Amino acid sequence: MHTKLPDNYVIRPVAMADLETAVALFNLCAVDEIGKANVPLDAIRNEWTLPDFDLAASTRAVFTPDGQIIGYVEVWDVSDLPSRIYVWGRVHPEYRDQGIGTYLLTWAENRARQAIARVPDDVRVSYESGCTSTHMPSHQLLRDMGLSLVRHFWQMKIELTELPEVGPLPEGIVIRSMIPQQEERAVIQAVRDSFKDHWGYVEQPFEKEYEQWLHFSNNDPDYDPALWFVAMAGEEIAGVSLCDLKSHEDPTMGLIDTLGVRRPWRRRGLGEALLRHSFRELYRRGQKKVALGVDAASLTGATRLYERAGMYVARQYDTYEKELRPGRELSTQTV
Repeated sequence: MHTKLPDNYVIRPVAMADLETAVALFNLCAVDEIGKANVPLDAIRNEWTLPDFDLAASTRAVFTPDGQIIGYVEVWDVSDLPSRIYVWGRVHPEYRDQGIGTYLLTWAENRARQAIARVPDDVRVSYESGCTSTHMPSHQLLRDMGLSLVRHFWQMKIELTELPEVGPLPEGIVIRSMIPQQEERAVIQAVRDSFKDHWGYVEQPFEKEYEQWLHFSNNDPDYDPALWFVAMAGEEIAGVSLCDLKSHEDPTMGLIDTLGVRRPWRRRGLGEALLRHSFRELYRRGQKKVALGVDAASLTGATRLYERAGMYVARQYDTYEKELRPGRELSTQTV
């Protein structure tokens, strides 16, 4: 494997001044991988300006002598307990097979290992990366770097030809929009409770997670609290469906970004009611297509729910993992 790059390439962390050039690379790679651009400038700016994300310490980019970014990698270990670290990178399609991906992933793994010291000695530490199921160069690179395929995730879609019907609600449940400036904390707590059964979940301190949610929503020009739906059981949130009017890859497609039901209210039809409510409201806003992401082997049976509602698998993303230190697994694996 190549671990050394040509001497005339410049390797350094990115800075905010590199934002537009980097996003151009990301979208070039997206077109190569899925046939369309799907990385908005605002989304990357939002990530790069997250207070706990250090661009200098957590990114590396490869530049040609004329200043073009041809490779990039970032390491996400911003949680207080970074037992599961995420690595994301891209290489310009015209510069493959030159060792750029190998170089960047080698750097990223060494950088990820720095987080081990922040995790209790008996806890397992790993790092993850991923790619679409059809992008063979990425699969080969990840396998060559010693990562193993551990999970599949699906993008599921539905095309709506008429205003969707609203399914029956469990007794005592009302679905409405979140009240902004009042219910954000309760919504995030409901999300945390709902996703404790999601594969890979590691609980983090509430305040830190809440501040990260606020950062991403408050700095998102498309954020609309009217599309954050809550299922209320009296004064308590039983479930949530947090939606975006436009997905990153298709402005004519709505997105259900997060859908979850707390354990006490599961198996009563609430998940389907929230799903259909979201379909209906996005259709009313002019969106005839809706997408969401889901664990293909969802521990709560979400895929079966979405299929019953008429959704289909449009794309598969594959997650790879490499163990950095053996130990006790903190993340959710089974229910």
